[in-house]
Amino acid sequence: MIDGKIDISKFEEDVKPIDIKYYLIKYFRYWPLYAVCIFLGLIIVFLFHRYTVEEYEVRGSILIKRNASPEVRILDRSNIFSGGNNLENDILLFTSKNLAAEALKKLHFDVSYFAATNIKEIELYDKSPIKVEVDWDFPQMETGMIMLTMINEEQFRLSREEKSFFDLIAAKANGPLDEDILDKIYGFDEEIYTTRTKFKVTKLRPMKAGEKLSFMIHNPATIIDEYARSISVRPLNSYGTVLQVSMVSTVVEKGRDYVNALMDSYLDYDLKEKNRISENTLKFIDEQMYIVEDSLREVERRMLNFKVENKLLDVNSEFGGVLGNIQNLEETIQNIEFELGYYKTLQAYLLEKGKDYSDVVAPSLVGVGDSFLNGLIAQLITLSLDRRKLLTVVEERHPNVTEIDSQIDKIRENIFENINNLVSNTENRKAQVSQKLQDYTAEFSKLPQAESNYTNIFREYRLRENLYNYLLEKRAEAGIAKASNVSDNSIVDYARRGSLIFPKKSQNYGMAVGLGFFIPLAFLLGFHYLNNRIMDQIQLKNSIRIPLLGTIGLSTKETNMIVAEHPKSMVSESFRSLRSALFYLASEKKSKRILVTSSVSGEGKTFISLNLAAALALSGKKTVLIGLDLRRPKISEYVGVKNKVGLSSYLVDKATREEIIIPTKYDNMYIVPSGPVPPNPAELLLKDKMKDFLDSLNDEFEVVVMDTPPLGLVSETMDLLRFSDVNLYIIRQDYTHKKYLLMINDLYANDQIRNFYAVFNGLKAGGDIYDFGGYNYGYGYNYSYMRKSKYTGNYYEDDSDPKRPSQWLDKFLSWFRV
Repeated sequence: MIDGKIDISKFEEDVKPIDIKYYLIKYFRYWPLYAVCIFLGLIIVFLFHRYTVEEYEVRGSILIKRNASPEVRILDRSNIFSGGNNLENDILLFTSKNLAAEALKKLHFDVSYFAATNIKEIELYDKSPIKVEVDWDFPQMETGMIMLTMINEEQFRLSREEKSFFDLIAAKANGPLDEDILDKIYGFDEEIYTTRTKFKVTKLRPMKAGEKLSFMIHNPATIIDEYARSISVRPLNSYGTVLQVSMVSTVVEKGRDYVNALMDSYLDYDLKEKNRISENTLKFIDEQMYIVEDSLREVERRMLNFKVENKLLDVNSEFGGVLGNIQNLEETIQNIEFELGYYKTLQAYLLEKGKDYSDVVAPSLVGVGDSFLNGLIAQLITLSLDRRKLLTVVEERHPNVTEIDSQIDKIRENIFENINNLVSNTENRKAQVSQKLQDYTAEFSKLPQAESNYTNIFREYRLRENLYNYLLEKRAEAGIAKASNVSDNSIVDYARRGSLIFPKKSQNYGMAVGLGFFIPLAFLLGFHYLNNRIMDQIQLKNSIRIPLLGTIGLSTKETNMIVAEHPKSMVSESFRSLRSALFYLASEKKSKRILVTSSVSGEGKTFISLNLAAALALSGKKTVLIGLDLRRPKISEYVGVKNKVGLSSYLVDKATREEIIIPTKYDNMYIVPSGPVPPNPAELLLKDKMKDFLDSLNDEFEVVVMDTPPLGLVSETMDLLRFSDVNLYIIRQDYTHKKYLLMINDLYANDQIRNFYAVFNGLKAGGDIYDFGGYNYGYGYNYSYMRKSKYTGNYYEDDSDPKRPSQWLDKFLSWFRV
C-alpha cells in the first residue's frame, strides 16, 4: 500500500514562499564543518605555495618602424586592401630558433645552478658562487643534476644529487651522469676531462667547507628549442607598431636577461641586413679597384719608360687644349661604358637569380643617378630582405611568401623595362661623344710622332687614374654609409621586473575560503535533497495534510516509562504538553478514546501510547492502555507484565474481562495486554465482542488509549478507527519516509478519516529542527525539545545525571547515515 505508485499531483498545494530564515538556521548549524574545511583549504594552499616553484612573467617592448621611401610607397600596391602595420613577419622572427641562438650566445644559459634545499627547486642563476665553463668544441654530453660539495676553500667533490621525499614535489629534471667524474675531488680552475665530459669550475665568491649546490649542463640545441618556444610576442594595440616581448620564467633575472638579449639580437639582425647592401657595394668596388690598379701601374710604367727613351719633358702647349678636350671626352666615354656595364650586369643578375635580390648593388652607390631606377631597386631590395627574414621561420609555400614573390615579379618587370630604356639612351649618348672624340683625334694627329705617342700613353694613364680615384671616392662613401647605418627599430622598454603569475596567492587563498565553504554546503544540500526522510517540522508540515498536535523529544534513558520514572525530564514535559492539547479534543466525551498508530513499525507508537497513558494517569484521569497490536505485542514487555493472558484470549473466550485488565504500579493506570499472537488478528478485532468490551470500559475509565498496528502495513487499524474519538498519527524524525505520508494524505483528502492529528516523535536535541516559536496550526501548541542551557538549568533533569558534553560532531556524523 505504501510502496505502491500513487498519484501525488492532487496533494500538491500552491507554491509557498521560500523561508530564508529556515535555511539559514538549518545550514548555519554546520559552521564547525565550514570552519574545518576552510582551515584545511588554507593549510593545503599554504603548503602548495611553499612547495611550488613560482613562475614570473617578464616583459619588454620594441618599436618596429616602417620607413619606406616615397617612390617605394607609390609603387607598392600590396597594402591597398590591408593595413600598413603588418607585424606577422617580425613576430615570427622573434620566435625563430635562429634569433634565439643569437641571443643565447650572449648569455650563460648552458649551465643551471640550484641551491641545496629540500623545500623546492631554487635556481641561483647570477647569484651562484661558482661558474662552470663548458668546452662545447668537445663532444660534451648533456648531464643530469650534479652535486658539488666544498671540501675546503680550494677543493670540492662532485657526486650524484641526494634524493629526498620533497623531490617528488619539486620534480627536478634529471638526466644521464658521467660516472667517471663522480665521487672525486677537484680544484677550482682545474680542467675536468673524460671521454664524454670536458669543463672546469671557477669560483666567483668564497664558499665554506661543507656548503653544497647543484648544477646541470644543458645541450645548446635543447636550450635553443626551449627558449624559442617560451617567447610570446604580440602587438600592444591594433593601431601601433610596438611589439610586447614576454616570457614566463622561474627566475626573474634569467627571464629579464633573455628578453633583453633577444631584443638586442633582433636589432643586430636588422642592422646586419641593412649593412648587407653596403658590404656588397664595397665588395664590388674592391674587385673593380683591383683590376684598375693593375692596369694603372702598367700604363704608368710604359709612360715612364717612353719618356726616358725619348728624353721628353713636356708636351707642346699649343696642343694643350686639344689634348684636354680629348681626355675629357674619353673620361665621359669611360663613365658611359661604366654605366652600360652596370646596366648589363644588373640585367644579367636579375635573370640569373631566383627570388633573392638582397645582394644587388644600388645604382646610387656606383654613381648612377637615375631616381626612378634607384626607387625600383630599393623596393626590390626591401622585398627581398623581407622574404629572407620570413623564410627563416616559415616555408616557401606560406601565403606571405607567395604574396612577396608576386610583388617581386612585378618590380622585376618594371626594372627590365627601365633598364632597356636606359641602355638605349646611354648608347645614343656614347655614339655622340665618340663622334666628337674622333674629330679631336684627327686634329691631334697633326702632332709629331713621338709627342703623339707620348700623348696617347699619357691620355690612357689619366683615364685609368681618374677611374681609380673615382672608385676610391665611392669606396669611401660606401664605408661612411655603412658606418652611419643604424637600425630602423628601437627598444621602447627593456625588461626589468617580473610579475608573479603562478601561483596566484591571493586568488588561491580566496578560492580556498570559497571552496571550503561551498563544497560542504553543496554536499549538505545534495544530501538533504536526496534524503527522503522527515528531518524537521518544516518538512513535516510541507509533506502532511493533517494538523500537527505536538512534538516529542528523543529519549536517551534506558527505560521506556519516561513519564512515570523520570517525571522531570524534558521528554516527560513534552508528553504533558501533548496531554494538555488532548484535553481540548472531544472534551464533550465522558470517556475519551485515543487511538495511536503510524505508517510503519519502529516509529514509536507504542512508546507514545505508553507514556501518554502515564501522563494522563498522573493528571488524575483513570486511564487504561489497550494493546491492539496483536501481531507484534510490546506493551507487556515495556510495562513488565506477562503476556500469556490478554485481549486475544478474551476475544476467543479464554479469559474474562477482569482477568485481562491488569493494574500497574502507577496510580490510575491500567493495562490490557495484547495476549498470545492469534492466527487471525484482523478477524478477532472485527467481532462484536470487541465493541462490547470497549463500551464496557466507558463506565470505569475516563481515558482509553489504544495502541494499534501501523496503518500502512495492516488493514485492521482502519477498522478500529470507528471506535476512537481522537486519532494520533506518529511520525518519527530521521526515520519516516516522505512517501509513507502519501496514504494518510490521500485518506484525509478523500474524507475517509476524521479527527486525525500528527505527533512528531524522536526530535533530537540540536538536530535539523526549526523552532516555530509559537503555536502550531490545529490544536494545542508546539513544545520543542531544547538542549539544557543557562535558562533551563536543572529543573527538567535529575541532579544525579552527569553533564553531557557537546555532541556536535556526533550529530554531524549522524547526517551521513543513510
